[in-house]
Amino acid sequence: MPPSKDEGSSESNNSLRFRDQYKSSVKGRSADETAPLLAGTSRDSGSFRRHSANTLDLAFEAPPSNFGSRYQGHQPVFHSSDESTFFDSIMEKVKSTRVAHLVDKLAVESEPGLTNAQLMLNNHDLKPVEPARRQWGPWNFVGFWVADSFNINTWMISSSMLVPAVGLSWWQSWLCVWIGYSIAACFIVLTGRIGATYHISFPVVSRSSFGIWGALWPVFNRAAMACIWYGVQAWIGGNCVKLMISAIWPSFHNLHNGIPSSGTNTRDFISFFIFWLCSLPAIWFPVHKIRHLFTAKAFVVPTAGIAFFIWAIVRAHGIGPIVHQPATAKGSHLAWGMVTGIMSSIANFATLIVNDPDFARFARKPRDALWSQLFTIPIGFAVTSFIGIIVSSSSTVIFKGDPIWNPLDLLQSFLDEGSSRNRAGVFFIAAAFALAQLGTNIAANSVSAGTDMTALLPRYLNIRRGGYVCALVGLVMCPWNLLSSSNNFTTYLSAYSVFLSSIAGVMISDYYFVRRGYLEIRELYSAKKSSPYYYTLGFHWRGYAAYIAGIMINIVGFVGAIGKKVPAGATYIYNLNFFCGFIVASSTYFLLCKFFPVPACSSTWMEVGDQIEEVSMAYGAEEGSEYGEVSDGQKGFKGGEAKVDLES
Repeated sequence: MPPSKDEGSSESNNSLRFRDQYKSSVKGRSADETAPLLAGTSRDSGSFRRHSANTLDLAFEAPPSNFGSRYQGHQPVFHSSDESTFFDSIMEKVKSTRVAHLVDKLAVESEPGLTNAQLMLNNHDLKPVEPARRQWGPWNFVGFWVADSFNINTWMISSSMLVPAVGLSWWQSWLCVWIGYSIAACFIVLTGRIGATYHISFPVVSRSSFGIWGALWPVFNRAAMACIWYGVQAWIGGNCVKLMISAIWPSFHNLHNGIPSSGTNTRDFISFFIFWLCSLPAIWFPVHKIRHLFTAKAFVVPTAGIAFFIWAIVRAHGIGPIVHQPATAKGSHLAWGMVTGIMSSIANFATLIVNDPDFARFARKPRDALWSQLFTIPIGFAVTSFIGIIVSSSSTVIFKGDPIWNPLDLLQSFLDEGSSRNRAGVFFIAAAFALAQLGTNIAANSVSAGTDMTALLPRYLNIRRGGYVCALVGLVMCPWNLLSSSNNFTTYLSAYSVFLSSIAGVMISDYYFVRRGYLEIRELYSAKKSSPYYYTLGFHWRGYAAYIAGIMINIVGFVGAIGKKVPAGATYIYNLNFFCGFIVASSTYFLLCKFFPVPACSSTWMEVGDQIEEVSMAYGAEEGSEYGEVSDGQKGFKGGEAKVDLES
């Protein structure tokens, strides 16, 4: 049975008296603050205030007699004696500088009564999703993945397996797509269940296995990957815009290049910048409203893909020669070629595997995020890949040459023929692909990066601000350099899947095998040294040891992937990089926790997420309870309601 913690017991009488006076002072206060980005309709936004550096002194002194009139418009910041004073000292120094006013203006909305340390762990975009915003049913997840599967990267996923160096037949490469994305879907539902059960995002989930402060490094890894991918997807979207403009004004294709030494040209950069600029308004909308974009994409983009499929077959008077070509690889070369194809499909999903809780937390119940994702992912991505194979095969007949795998290059070839019908068809299909890239960028990158950045600096960043930071990084990273050759990007993608597989291994092992589904949600937002997730100075050494072990197994093989001579065994291990990293990290974590037990674990399978409604994270929110009273007077989950046996 989880121990009930009286978190207010360590505070001074002055602090408790101060909080009581503050609660009394805010009753009846008007809602004069802007509602938080992901706030539900049931939450009174007026009771969640900005935290100012100028109010730090309130944490260290008893309230004055004229508290009600003097501090009516300010949110006090509290302190616990069981916390480190590091953040208090930082904010004290900031308060005495000229930038204090600016820092105060940049602060985002947070729950009242939080300490400076808690303000670095919590804001409204990080808190568990309240029932009012748990609106994603199974069909929402189906539409989300159908929309995500129709993108240019998926269209081309089989092309790397059909080249002579690999030598697979079309059906063998398609089988690799089925197997790879089916395995990826299994990983997706494993991590997604954590979010769907406890309604928390990836940054909060990772605190259980890496520690309150130790989780910042895995979160930074995921945020960096999302920013890189945002730039790459925006560059591909810019190519769609280039086709649209060229279909209207053919002379745009021959635009003079005024930036010859930049690695790109004026025409492509203008197209990229237009797409990047048009994407910014979509970042402004909160996650629960942007779902309409995914709904539109789920109808428009597959329709355009099927139209492209029919157009190519009609032009070629058949499906082309690729479907009749046998495999050129034999024996072990064929086997390892299929393994490489499967791992490429999984690596394409590595980022989404670790951050699926960011979306699954909006599920009404855990089952809504299970079967809908498990079946839709392999079916949607396999169908898109099949269309890509057939259309590329048809291109060899239409243009009497090698297959054109990139659908945008094929559309350009249609455009070069010059007929008005071709120009109209290219415009509408390119517009659909542009919508596909926009939806993919928002769903897989800007929202994910925004959520991660919120955890990196929750006092000053929310999902919206983090999304714009992601977009800015995607612009200044010059994605055309990353895409200068397919080998560079493939090597980079494989390298990052190694890091992310270790993170996924630790997370899944922690939740399913070590804790057996039990999490103390309020403690995931606690900076107290007595918190079960504080470990050693906020870092969990077992999690980091397992994480490093999962990376080390692939290091030698990665050196070989970038051109150095390494043993053949290391190359074979690296060909299985995601599996090797995941298995080593998860098993190492389990063994370390077996020999060095961690607190807050259940002896039997016990998920208590269905008992959590709206949780107050402030220390001492309700005397003697695990979860306190929320702003509207309702009660959240109480520690005594979870009947579990804990291991020390």
